[in-house]
Amino acid sequence: MNKTELIAEVAKKAGLSKKDAEKALNAALDTVTEALSAGDKVQLVGFGGFEVRTREARVARNPKTKEPIEVPATKVPVFKAGKALKDKVAE
Repeated sequence: MNKTELIAEVAKKAGLSKKDAEKALNAALDTVTEALSAGDKVQLVGFGGFEVRTREARVARNPKTKEPIEVPATKVPVFKAGKALKDKVAE
């Protein structure tokens, strides 16, 4: 399912126009993005949680030349599914 299909489903289930559903979805995604950028966690009970984790700096190896490459530390967004979502997917 892509974003357009998701918007159509949200519009249908919530009884909204596609334009309103798109605004709501974009606002929700922007809010999650801003919260993660600020270092906050976002918990959606029954669905899951989003957080930012730090990936440590490391030395990798170029497979072609076997030369070591320094990979800098970085922050990455992480999603952890909640129990209700896991149970529903497992059905």
